Amino acid sequence: GVASFLLYLTDVEEGGETMFPYENGDNMNIGYDYEQCIGLKVKPRKGDGLLFYSLMVNGTIDPTSLHGSCPVIKGEKWVATKWIRDKTV
Repeated sequence: GVASFLLYLTDVEEGGETMFPYENGDNMNIGYDYEQCIGLKVKPRKGDGLLFYSLMVNGTIDPTSLHGSCPVIKGEKWVATKWIRDKTV
């Protein structure tokens, strides 16, 4: 499989959440618009990490893994990303 690991390098004063608009299959009928900032939201906090998988066990894309960033309203957002790949996929 393929996993993504985000490491938050800064605190964000307002906004900047990492969002998963289609988490649990919700909102699938709504077009993706990061400005709506819907679904599961993770507030960036310096030193926190977020790990999620992009593929199902059978190798197909998991549509609920679609993610983005809500607009940063105040402050700055810096992250480091590491993609982790299983060599069998």
